[in-house]
Amino acid sequence: MAQTIALSLVSHTNVGKTTLARTLLGRDVGVVRDQAHVTEAAEAHTMIETADGDRMLLWDTPGFGDSARLARRLAASSEPIGWFLGQVWDRFRDRAFWSSQQAVRNVRDGADLVLYLVNASELPEGPGYLGSEMQVLQWIGKPVVVLLNQLGPPRTPPEEAAEVQAWRDRLAAVPVVRAVLPLDAFARCWVQEATLLRTVQSLLPEPRRTACARLVDAWIERRRSVFEASMGVLAEVLARAAADREPLPDSGVFGRLREAGAALGTLRGARTDADDAAPGRRRAMQLLAERLDAEVRAGTARLIGLHELEGRASTSEVLERVAAHYTVSERLDEARAAVLGGVVTGALAGLKADLATGGLSFGAGMLTGGIVGALGAFGLARGYNIVRGAQIPSVTWSEAALDELAVTALLGYLAVAHYGRGRGDWAESEYPPHWRGVVEAVLAERRAAFEPLRQPRTHADAESMLKAALHPALVGAMTEVLARLYPGSAVSAAANPQAGATAGRGT
Repeated sequence: MAQTIALSLVSHTNVGKTTLARTLLGRDVGVVRDQAHVTEAAEAHTMIETADGDRMLLWDTPGFGDSARLARRLAASSEPIGWFLGQVWDRFRDRAFWSSQQAVRNVRDGADLVLYLVNASELPEGPGYLGSEMQVLQWIGKPVVVLLNQLGPPRTPPEEAAEVQAWRDRLAAVPVVRAVLPLDAFARCWVQEATLLRTVQSLLPEPRRTACARLVDAWIERRRSVFEASMGVLAEVLARAAADREPLPDSGVFGRLREAGAALGTLRGARTDADDAAPGRRRAMQLLAERLDAEVRAGTARLIGLHELEGRASTSEVLERVAAHYTVSERLDEARAAVLGGVVTGALAGLKADLATGGLSFGAGMLTGGIVGALGAFGLARGYNIVRGAQIPSVTWSEAALDELAVTALLGYLAVAHYGRGRGDWAESEYPPHWRGVVEAVLAERRAAFEPLRQPRTHADAESMLKAALHPALVGAMTEVLARLYPGSAVSAAANPQAGATAGRGT
């Protein structure tokens, strides 16, 4: 039989209920302003629903106002909640009491469970209103899950666990508080939302618990679909970058001779201007970088859309990290090999490279043996270029660049996945330092799964083959990253909709 599960989101006024509601719902609801009593009436919003008619409603309620006075008034009555709701409070002259009455009425009459939001930037013993509002919720008697909001940027698991434990200790004496969980409206992750929903499921009586399980399964299936699609976007960006190459212009006969001379000069320990990127090569590198920039921007924009956010993407950090990592594959290497081969045979002792004039001047020592040696090396180099697919000179991304791109791709996903809609339009910001260490460690352990990135990529369908190979590798890596960032969370349930419902339970 279809069921409706009602969650009432309550807190002291101006703590961020509507902001969190927008994040949980994935759409803009209510009015957000930095002032007290903005939400004037309890509003119900469908958070999850199934094809069979089950629904989970999230109620955004007016905030508690003068909590200390409220608690004193309630304590003076033998039936505090009934007395309080029987009073008529002036909406304009006594706004704090009127708003509190609306919140209490909603919880008493319509809620299966209360989500009570606290400002975690305050110390657990700091908020003077906390005790009074806990007393009110205790009088109502509905189970309460306390959510820690305004935690700031995500921190390491031990740091976050310590703060959560401090709040659990502070609220341990309140029987209706059944769980304390971190859930920042600005910087939460869907994995944390899964933990919240599984916790709610565990606290409901039957038959609502069974209905809630169906709703949570449906929610996780949708989030898992977004997760899989996100990893597909990253796989496509990585595969396209790995398969991309920019042809180099033919430098002509004199260009080849100059670089052949540069090879000889390099062997003798002399550095020449030809060792640096020539204009044609620099242009090829620039074009390669511009395409990567466009791909990363487009990929990030797709991630933003998948997560029901709005905003524009930036890729400056990605390009800065990979800009120095190019691989140049040229037929010109054949000329270099020819010169070096001749030198090894001792037959080109009379060869002098005159880079200043752009040509070669020959001494009197050119011997037949040197020519044979040079041609032998030339043949080997041509064979290598044919095998490696470098018959056409080109510039590609190096292994180091692709490794870094894999790291930044996963970091980019984390940034988008943690960005709460209540925060407004997507805006790139610095990610927590510990994220990079976790991502790099996981990728290092799973290096074999990403080996396709380091293989020759010259066949016509290289991009599609790479994407197919990288997608499961990215899914596995990111699942492990999330498990390390949120140990004990419902990440296993998020990865598998049939997983148990006990993760993250209790205080």
